[in-house]
Amino acid sequence: MRWLILVVVCLLGPGSSSWSAEVGGESVATPNFVDQHQRIAKPDLAGRQRIRFLTSTDYPPFNFLDGEGRLTGFNVDLARAICEELDILARCQIEALPFADIVPALKKGDGEAIVAGLAMNPTTRAEFAFSQPYFRYPARFVVRKDRPIESPIADRLADKVVGVTVGSAHAAMLGAFFPTAKVQTYPDRFQALNAMRDGKIDAYFGDGVSLSFWLESEAAGDCCAFAGGPFLSDRFLGEGLSIAVRPNDAALADAVDYAIAQLVAKGRMTELMLRYFPISAF
Repeated sequence: MRWLILVVVCLLGPGSSSWSAEVGGESVATPNFVDQHQRIAKPDLAGRQRIRFLTSTDYPPFNFLDGEGRLTGFNVDLARAICEELDILARCQIEALPFADIVPALKKGDGEAIVAGLAMNPTTRAEFAFSQPYFRYPARFVVRKDRPIESPIADRLADKVVGVTVGSAHAAMLGAFFPTAKVQTYPDRFQALNAMRDGKIDAYFGDGVSLSFWLESEAAGDCCAFAGGPFLSDRFLGEGLSIAVRPNDAALADAVDYAIAQLVAKGRMTELMLRYFPISAF
């Protein structure tokens, strides 16, 4: 079990790295999930008349409509940055559809790529080609600021009550990788986080992205902070976010990989992370 914990704690894996940037005088960690040791040649997309990225409007902060009804979000800006890096911005389009319509649209040829959080699993891998993951969801512990838990947190949970949402992937992950914790389940994350804020439990374990927004919300009341981690697991949390293309268009997936590697190397991926995640989930 100890070996399993060490595996999941490893955030980035071989060939990857982390970056940091200064925000308000403080260093903010941002991840890099791209292997910078890869040697990917710049693709030639001159023969393509247009490249249409399909997304949705109901998945903030990745893709959503702003207060003026404009399509925006991390995925939207990433698609634009990819097109800029590939020198095809004038031929790029980003179209929003209901999520249920995105896969049929790509299959019919009404788009060239999906940038909307389509899960990678055996079914979708048989239907599409994918770029390398550009984002992975971390699991995080949240604790009260006046009751911190020191690192390594896995060694400090034997006498701690940890809240988790019943039946969630994080509940399964908590049981598998942190078996010494005293688990308190809640029917939903809102009840669990209220208990966390009110000091009824020692920690809460859940999705780092949603927790990063909760931490700066009025509901949190500046009570809490991340502790330990981040923790990743393909088994429990999936392989992350990638861009999907039709199976016979692997060249476009390779082009996306090239562009994202360039964005990481130039620091533009870090800029995007900090734009949409002011409290880093990592």
